[in-house]
Amino acid sequence: MSRGRALGTLLLLLALCPSARAASVTTKEIEEALTCQCGCGLTVHSCNHLQCGSGIPLRQEVLTLVTQGLSRDEILIRFREKYGEKILSSPTTEGFNLTAWILPFVVVAAGAGLLVRTVRRWTAAERGEAASPAPVAVSESDRRRLDAELAKEPS
Repeated sequence: MSRGRALGTLLLLLALCPSARAASVTTKEIEEALTCQCGCGLTVHSCNHLQCGSGIPLRQEVLTLVTQGLSRDEILIRFREKYGEKILSSPTTEGFNLTAWILPFVVVAAGAGLLVRTVRRWTAAERGEAASPAPVAVSESDRRRLDAELAKEPS
């Protein structure tokens, strides 16, 4: 086998093999994806209660599942099946939970559209007032006097 071909094969194998870092899951990753059930509102990793009745057992359970070699998704599925959706620190991207991901962007876009529309109306109203002042009624005697004054001026 030529040297170039061997190098190409080696590069192809390296590209196709998942790295050990990408394949391994850390307990911190899983603990950050789970919400502590003690009522503190923090993730399991961030819960700082010394005698937390929820965080400590959850950390031990995460450690057990990670040492068994389960993937991140498998571990999260187990926790979701055991505790329900409330255990996840962020909503899933399926079903009704999809609105929690989409709705904020829709609201921001609608607000931006409303803001642009309002600003355009304000600026159009200001331009309209300056461009066309209200007509002033001029009496016939004032008009004759103006014509006479304009006729007197030398050009």
